[in-house]
Amino acid sequence: MLLIPAIDLKDGQCVRLRQGKMEDSTVFSDDPVAMAGRWVEAGTKRLHIVDLDGAFAGKPKNAGVIHDIASAYPEIDIQIGGGIRDDDTIAAYLDAGVRYVIIGTQAVKDPHFVSEVCAEFPTHIIVGLDAKDGKVAVDGWSKLSKHDVIDMAQRFENDGVSAIIYTDISRDGMMQGVNVEATVKLAQAVNIPVIASGGITNMDDIKELSAVEDEGIMGAITGRAIYDGSIDLAECQAWLDSQAK
Repeated sequence: MLLIPAIDLKDGQCVRLRQGKMEDSTVFSDDPVAMAGRWVEAGTKRLHIVDLDGAFAGKPKNAGVIHDIASAYPEIDIQIGGGIRDDDTIAAYLDAGVRYVIIGTQAVKDPHFVSEVCAEFPTHIIVGLDAKDGKVAVDGWSKLSKHDVIDMAQRFENDGVSAIIYTDISRDGMMQGVNVEATVKLAQAVNIPVIASGGITNMDDIKELSAVEDEGIMGAITGRAIYDGSIDLAECQAWLDSQAK
């Protein structure tokens, strides 16, 4: 299982939000490229980057920084989300060296878009489903839709997405622990990998997820916990690697 550091970009800085609220952000670095380097040196194999400004604007706002990170660390798989609404944006990110592009709000609002881009960019599309009480949230978590998260995941699996990122938005950034039960339920309902996100607080959360890795959980995204030191990324990834042997 992979431990995947999150780099959330706002105004060119590396920040963390609480429950997706732009007004409740903490700046951790004004040099996202150096921050990415910190996690690469600690042994991560993948980076999760979110253009927060782009997510709210509906178009990329921090593309330059993302290109710089991809250029600096070409050996690392990068998955990028936030403001990705059209083919040109996807093509530009893939051309810059990004490995996976995450479709979030657009996937829920226009599911046909996912099938189109999966056909155009096979193996490079991930869908991010942010949910609360089993229902998918959109528009930076500001709205809850009527869509059931499992139904949506199964639809996107049929479209050909490479993985699903599942975020329990009630826990994201709150350091309250990961919703293992809901994550496993989703992973059992699909045959593609699920990446857990939201609420990962300490090593116990990682061990809980690792124990159910065989259900289809390929990784866990962590943000605040590695920034404030609750999780030592190098130590945790080394432990996960040892479990795979």
